[in-house]
This record gives sequence, structure tokens and C-alpha cells, in this order.
Amino acid sequence: MTHAYLDGQPATADDLRALALANYGHFTSMQVRGRAVRGLDLHLHRLKSGTRELFDATLDEARIRAAVLAALDGEGVDDASVRVTVYAREFDHAHPERPQPINVLVSLSPPREADPKPAWVKTYPFQRPLPQVKHVGTFPLFQHRRQARRDGFDDALFVDAKGRISEGSIWNIGFWDGQQVVWPQAEALRGTEERLLQTGLAEVGVAQRHLPVEARALGGLKAAFAANATGVWPISGIDDTALRPDAALMERLVAALDAHRWQPLAAE
Repeated sequence: MTHAYLDGQPATADDLRALALANYGHFTSMQVRGRAVRGLDLHLHRLKSGTRELFDATLDEARIRAAVLAALDGEGVDDASVRVTVYAREFDHAHPERPQPINVLVSLSPPREADPKPAWVKTYPFQRPLPQVKHVGTFPLFQHRRQARRDGFDDALFVDAKGRISEGSIWNIGFWDGQQVVWPQAEALRGTEERLLQTGLAEVGVAQRHLPVEARALGGLKAAFAANATGVWPISGIDDTALRPDAALMERLVAALDAHRWQPLAAE
């Protein structure tokens, strides 16, 4: 069950209706354990930069922390899946350029971990608009995911106009060529977990490169994996191409994530 708090107070139906009708805002999703978040600094940066991009406004880090802690206090929990959405309750779609006070909506649901089951995915041509912002325009993501499952696959993987792999529906993708991790070079929302993996792998000496990866030309790539805030899981196939999950690679990825400390929501 999901519980929502707006600026530290239980959200009302009118609060949620304003977001649903305008559908203008941005968010980040995180896993909270013991009132701490792995990669909290990345989530805070995402929220602050998204607010500048969409509202020409400044969002104070202390306000974000306080909003999440108030929601946790309200439900009496220390562990949760948390989504922080920034929007303007008084947003006027007829005059979107007008400055409006911004609101911070925190939604809580039970904690989640990535399903370790390998996923076979299907590619679809799609380019996320404004990919540098994790905005609330998620309709095409879930519509493609729905279509992939109707087609007998586990999820959707996107390719750009040149056929280059960019990202999954709600996750990033990486590849393994036997010696190094290959990150696909195409416009995509760069996830917090992807960034944590990159720094963690670098610290343990695993080579990494950013290269264009075409779905129809996966030769030389031996394995693939997906990552989002819930963790990492293997990709067992893309379209008609089978990929063998690499247990040793997955262990390295988990170790790279575990190398990052969980950052307390309460300012230290």
C-alpha cells in the first residue's frame, strides 16, 4: 500500500489531483534502509537540478531530507521504497512560464529488492524526451513495457533512430565483453544505480568503456545486466539473441554497489 505526504503532511485528494491533471514535474525513486539511502547525494542532485530545469527554482537539500523523514515518521517506518516528486500544486498549464511555489510529494511503499531472475527483453524504437530529467511523463515507458509482456518478453529495451541501445523502460543496461563493462553510448536518463556501479567498478579495477551498441550487432558481448534503484539483475536475451547470464559478473556488480555506504537522511 502506498502512502503520500505533501511537504511533510498527509497528502489530500486535491493535492494528488493537481499533479495528475497537470502531469508536470519530476521525481526520483530510492530505497531507504534504516533511514539511510545508498547514493543519497545523487538523488538530491537529481532533484535539485530537475527543479532548476522545470521550474527555474531552487530546491533546498534540507527541505528534501525533512520531507522524506516526515513521511517515514508519519508511517512509523525506517525501511521503505520512496518516491520524491517535485511539482507545483498551483501550476497553470495556460501560463506554464509563470513562477509558482514548488511542492515536495513523498510516496512510501514497502521496501523492494531487484528480482534476480534473468530477463529477456524486446527492443522498441523510442527516445525519452528531455532525457536529462526524470520527469513524470512515464506513459510511453509503461506502454512499451506492457506491449513487451503482451509479446511474450519480460520488459522493453529502447533503441534510438540509429538503432543504438539507450536504456530500458525503468532501468539502465550494461554489457560485458569478457574483459570490461560496456555502457551503451546513446541519449538516456543516467540512473543513480548506474553511476554507483561506475564508481564502484572503477575502485575495484574493473575496466569500463562507453561505446555505441546496436541491438542487431551484439557480437563480442557475452553478457548483459540491468540496474535501477532496487539493484541489479541479468539480461538473458535481447530480441532473438540469447545472452548467457554471468554469475561472476553479477557478483562483481553487487560488490561494486556494496562498496558504497548508505548515507543517512538526517544531516550528519
